[in-house]
Amino acid sequence: METVEPKKSRVSVRKRAEAIRSFRCKNLVAVIEDPNDIKNIGTVIRNVNALGVEKVYIVDPRKALPDDWQDMRERKGLSATSVSAVKWTFVKRFDSTEACLAHLAKHGFVSIVTSPHVKGKTNVYLHEGDYTLHTKLAVWFGNEKRGISDLAVEHSEMCVAIPMFGMIESLNLGTSSGIVLYEVAKQRRQYQSQYRRRKRKGKRTEPLPTVMPREGEPFSAG
Repeated sequence: METVEPKKSRVSVRKRAEAIRSFRCKNLVAVIEDPNDIKNIGTVIRNVNALGVEKVYIVDPRKALPDDWQDMRERKGLSATSVSAVKWTFVKRFDSTEACLAHLAKHGFVSIVTSPHVKGKTNVYLHEGDYTLHTKLAVWFGNEKRGISDLAVEHSEMCVAIPMFGMIESLNLGTSSGIVLYEVAKQRRQYQSQYRRRKRKGKRTEPLPTVMPREGEPFSAG
């Protein structure tokens, strides 16, 4: 049975928010395309928050979710399945894949999709990819049954697959999103710890630590 963390005071919440600020992966978005199960949506949001990904976009043609993020935060089902992570993670919904792709393109994002080998596309296993090449990156996850759409694949720079070595060669959405986002966020956090972005180009004189210290421990770049 999963334990529920006790409520934190406002002071401790602010302290935690300040401590994790530098470890958040700026301009990294996880996109869920046409998910069927509210539990899976909640799990992905939880993964996104825990791993330091900046935002979640949801392609929701059935309009199962409200448009407004504040309304989503008040949805008991979504709050419960995400273990309240939806309260701390920005979530935006779109009516269609086309609308989401247009929004990403307008804001300069490059998309990659989680998918098995697709002929004519760049295909890599998860550990082979370099996820620091683009300042703005969107990582797409497909429908639980159908997978990623042809349209999303067409507009992606590459297809990323998780190497599997068992008789069963599939993972559920929550598990696959956790594995993929862990590797992507790890690489981008390591890059951000060494280099400044935007107008402050070049190497940091004192790199940020790549791992969060335990509570009470001092920050160190060693």
